[in-house]
Amino acid sequence: MSDPHESVSAPAPGGPLHPVPSAEASAPVIHKGLVGVAVDYTAISMVNSDTNSLLYRGYPVQELAANCSVEQVALLLWEGELPSPDHLADFEALERAGRTLAPNVRRAIDDLPLTAHPMDVCRTAVSIIGANDPQADDRSPAQNLRKAQHLFAQLPAIVAYDQRRRHGLAPLAPRSDLGYCENFLYMTLGVVPEPKVIDAFRVSLILYAEHSFNASTFAARVITSTLADIYSAVTGAIGALKGALHGGANEEVMRTFGQIGTPDQVEGWLDDTLAHKRKVMGFGHRVYKHGDSRVPTMHAAMVTMLEHYARPDLLQMYDLLEAGMLARTGIKPNVDYPTGPAYHVMGFDTETFTPIFVAARVIGWTAHVREQTAANALIRPLSVYNGPHQRAVPEQFTL
Repeated sequence: MSDPHESVSAPAPGGPLHPVPSAEASAPVIHKGLVGVAVDYTAISMVNSDTNSLLYRGYPVQELAANCSVEQVALLLWEGELPSPDHLADFEALERAGRTLAPNVRRAIDDLPLTAHPMDVCRTAVSIIGANDPQADDRSPAQNLRKAQHLFAQLPAIVAYDQRRRHGLAPLAPRSDLGYCENFLYMTLGVVPEPKVIDAFRVSLILYAEHSFNASTFAARVITSTLADIYSAVTGAIGALKGALHGGANEEVMRTFGQIGTPDQVEGWLDDTLAHKRKVMGFGHRVYKHGDSRVPTMHAAMVTMLEHYARPDLLQMYDLLEAGMLARTGIKPNVDYPTGPAYHVMGFDTETFTPIFVAARVIGWTAHVREQTAANALIRPLSVYNGPHQRAVPEQFTL
């Protein structure tokens, strides 16, 4: 019997059909990019196509963003239900106690060149956090929950530490008197911003926390399916999120605004970009057919920020580009489009946007790691071979 893990055959470019078993004689269907393929069940999140809503454990994310803290949403995604006041208080105390980076994590960050992308810093720091954990290979539900909570507490410190070192600023110790969002902003910016800034930041983290089987989450589940540890899964997910077609899109939004320059240049820039078939980052989404359901909530938060920081130019540029894309292509923005300008005026470096995404999405990644572990099957798809026929090595290359 043939190995079930071997690839099946298809016509080679410019060549005849490869010999295949009769059961496989019909041409296989290739789902490029796994488009339309359901690979497993999940109880963590879904996009409700009837209402165009992203649901976390059944709750519309816009309702969670309007009413809940990031800590409450984290517990919901990990455990399946919103926490009681006592459970929330216990978790908040645990999170505040776990914010300080280990000395070797700080040293590793310091040793990385300033030319390294902050996502490289996140990836490296998480690897070291995992190496520091003597129970890294214990994949029990209790241990994986502990590790998820620890990464949640540590990532703001990593993001903040790296941004400050790039500006020649001393790192700031976390403050246990501050909540998760307030402390994140304080450690990065050196001040606790006004409540409306904290609230807009909270909204962004909740909207970024989870999104079903996206590329980075699926990468985490694939790694988990091999029985690797949770830190390996998160490290791999960070690598997937770095790409401009995934998490890096929010950075590209601000680079786009930089290329455009001023609102009066939007139309010309867009016409030239589309004429040359270049992608406009921050627009379109594979899952949503009627526009990203997270955009209205994040758009409202962004408008509040641009008004608070007196940046009508950015808002005008945003509106003109959105309208131009809709008129010319029918494509609507995704959540990265309003998030980029909001983070920019808050004071985050453009290269720090995707690490902030990491700090939020680690909630969803680790929820999926726990779910994958609970009902695991090795994720190992087939491929369809279309290379050369079997052939012998030419004599001149033999030993």
